[in-house]
Amino acid sequence: MKDTEILKIISEDVGIKLWQAEAVVDLIDSGCTIPFIARYRKEATGAMDDEMLRLFDERLKYLRNLEERKETILASIDEQGKLTDELRAKIESTMTAAALEDLYRPYKPKRKTRADIARDKGLQGLADYLMSKDAASDPMDEAEKYISAENEVLDAKTAIALAQDIIAGDVSDDADFREWIRKRTQAKGHITCKPGAEGKKIIEAEERSVYENYFDYSEAVSKIPGHRVLAINRGEKEKVLSVAIDAPSDEILEYLERKVLRKVSDVCAGYVADAISDAYKRLIAPSIETEIRSELTEQAESGAIKVFGSNLEQLLMQPPLAGKTVLGWDPAFRTGCKLAVCDATGKILATEVVYPTAPQNKIAETEKTLEKLCDKYEIDIISVGNGTASRESEKIIADFIKKYESSRRGRKLQYVIVNEAGASVYSASKLASEEYPKLNVGERSAASIARRLQDPLSELVKIDPKAIGVGQYQHDMNQKKLGEALGAVVEKCVNMVGVDLNTASPSLLGYVSGISKQLATNIVAYRDENGRFNSRRELLKVAKLGPKAYEQCAGFLRINGGSEALDATAVHPESYAAAKAILKECGYEVKDILEGRVKGIAGKSNLADRLGIGEYTFADIAGELEKPGRDPRDSAPAPVLRSDVLELSDLKPDMMLKGTVRNIVDFGAFVDIGVHQDGLVHISEMADRFVKHPLDVVKVGDIVDVRVLSVDEKRGKISLSMKQE
Repeated sequence: MKDTEILKIISEDVGIKLWQAEAVVDLIDSGCTIPFIARYRKEATGAMDDEMLRLFDERLKYLRNLEERKETILASIDEQGKLTDELRAKIESTMTAAALEDLYRPYKPKRKTRADIARDKGLQGLADYLMSKDAASDPMDEAEKYISAENEVLDAKTAIALAQDIIAGDVSDDADFREWIRKRTQAKGHITCKPGAEGKKIIEAEERSVYENYFDYSEAVSKIPGHRVLAINRGEKEKVLSVAIDAPSDEILEYLERKVLRKVSDVCAGYVADAISDAYKRLIAPSIETEIRSELTEQAESGAIKVFGSNLEQLLMQPPLAGKTVLGWDPAFRTGCKLAVCDATGKILATEVVYPTAPQNKIAETEKTLEKLCDKYEIDIISVGNGTASRESEKIIADFIKKYESSRRGRKLQYVIVNEAGASVYSASKLASEEYPKLNVGERSAASIARRLQDPLSELVKIDPKAIGVGQYQHDMNQKKLGEALGAVVEKCVNMVGVDLNTASPSLLGYVSGISKQLATNIVAYRDENGRFNSRRELLKVAKLGPKAYEQCAGFLRINGGSEALDATAVHPESYAAAKAILKECGYEVKDILEGRVKGIAGKSNLADRLGIGEYTFADIAGELEKPGRDPRDSAPAPVLRSDVLELSDLKPDMMLKGTVRNIVDFGAFVDIGVHQDGLVHISEMADRFVKHPLDVVKVGDIVDVRVLSVDEKRGKISLSMKQE
């Protein structure tokens, strides 16, 4: 299969024209990044978006790897002298890795099987006799001929058993049989769970377990949802569950016998039937079960990664809280709550440690410290991490706000609970120690909690995406695949928003199109040595940043107050001449861009033809000239700010509340409604219609109206509904 055939397949899979596929491959092969192609090569691709391009890239890699594997397999079989024209045609036309490996299975070098040992003992002839349509005499009589003390075949019964091993191996290696059995097991099989070694101990001790629903459980392989597959896998790994696939064995054996025995004489049929049964139970069934379990896991992981990625994107794209001085509060008990005051630019103004929680309970002293900080730095918002002691901290903060606002009439102070997942990982990292060398781990964590409210994207890129806490079963997945997928999400968000070249951290720069971690470090080093960048062109002076990297990154980097006004926009330097021509035609100067005077260009699409500018490029340039440096995050809902606290006991059925979606999983969404425990909106309670997946209704960061269905104070569980009453 050549690249042209691959492109035809991908264009059909992705739903694009062949010319688009050809253009994308040329761009990818020339070293262009997905964000660059999506933003600045719309004319070439027909405006394919980031998601479609990544799907294309993934499919392209899969099919190219499949082609490489085919070449390796063909060479291997050819070396063995067993490559026929028919087999070559089958291998070359195969479109999946599983089917390819089925074809290769009989020729794959492997350790000696029972069939190989039987052949070495000279039993191939007897196996052929058993499989012959013309066999007439009793197979036991024929087996007498193969008795050999030298080969350790001491009697006819042993000879028959060895011949059956050969037949079983041949049946097992038949690619067509395996494909049929795999499909039938997928269609009619059930995945079953019973207590494992640890599960039995739990039952004997009469203890509760998160896996107790699976102690006597069965579900169709074709219907089991991904989150249950991952839960079962985890339970099996912890030895709480014993998992198996219950296949339609009788139907499968009937199929194999029908296919194989029609070529076998009646006198041998019983022996061959036994070999077929052995082939299925000993060789095929365990192998197919492993394959199906792996496939279910892979599908479940892909689904979970997709949800994780979507959640992460919405979290990263939450709007920055501009112009606010924030007090970050990292709650704790014994070691005290760490505080960090950050001004509107994220600069740390002060740090403190207070001890309002057990065992010290120094609430009065804490209130004095808070009062001093709020007065001195005019704090607008307290950002509280949602970890250990956050509920106790929230109550203390809410009580303080009442007193503070009462004593300083007109002064407004609010608080918000933020997801602190990953803050401790970041605060103990080498990156954090380099960024805040004078702060201890707790103070860095408090600063991170403040700054992730001020600018979620800039702060969260410093943390491993897997540690941000908006997924499910992330530790049970293929970590390489998860890391690559989440890295792509961060890359997409960073490039969608754009980066200030003169303030961005190396972590943020490292996600910009065309910029590696080393280049990001070089950019910051150049900035530290030479001062701020005055133009994008100056990037070419950075060590190891050549023309190709400049082409890929320049449009995503912003320079405010530089020598070129267009450097503050998303207009790519390659389009500056076009942008200036558009301005001139419409009676504007470049300086008018930043003063916000450029209006009405987008409607003059006739200019595109006259100036020789592509339709998509013109639309993008016009949008930037009218709204330079616009932030796509501005349209997202702002976080819910609070000044009072609710207790679990305050919640009553049918109470209406406003909350923030914190996490989304396959079976629903977790919503922060202002109590310490997030409530669950089950997928069945998300709308007055059928909902296929929660992501079809909500996304992380959404502000939603919810109704309390029930509260289980003992177990700390809250059930919510988004349905209309």
